[in-house]
Amino acid sequence: MKQHFETLEIATHGPGLYTFTDEARKFLRETALADGLLTCFIRHTSASLLIQENADPDVLFDLETFMRRLVSRDEKLYRHTAEGPDDMPSHVRSALTQSFLSIPFRGGKLALGIWQGLYVFEHRDAPQTREVLLHAMGE
Repeated sequence: MKQHFETLEIATHGPGLYTFTDEARKFLRETALADGLLTCFIRHTSASLLIQENADPDVLFDLETFMRRLVSRDEKLYRHTAEGPDDMPSHVRSALTQSFLSIPFRGGKLALGIWQGLYVFEHRDAPQTREVLLHAMGE
């Protein structure tokens, strides 16, 4: 069993989904591992990770629109507002989603479905640089 690590930096420019599927595939190719598990972990509390459809951009738009309706930005609802009106809503959105993903791989390829992609789901308004730690373990 072998392990490989890499940290990706994903630039965001406001709420929405940002793909890192190609970067994950490149990392996996460079490991030369055939079969195993890729874990992706985001090192932030105001952004999250998703596996989501990669074919129709309307899906990504609708997810962001739904989250905006689901999580209020009314500052009167929160005590933690130190970093602005998007701060606590970003933490709530992150808590409702995921901080890590586990994707099996076989034959050196991610076992994603044909329409699946890997995404950082940014919840803050300002541009950010998000770190996603990739950990491949296998043979």
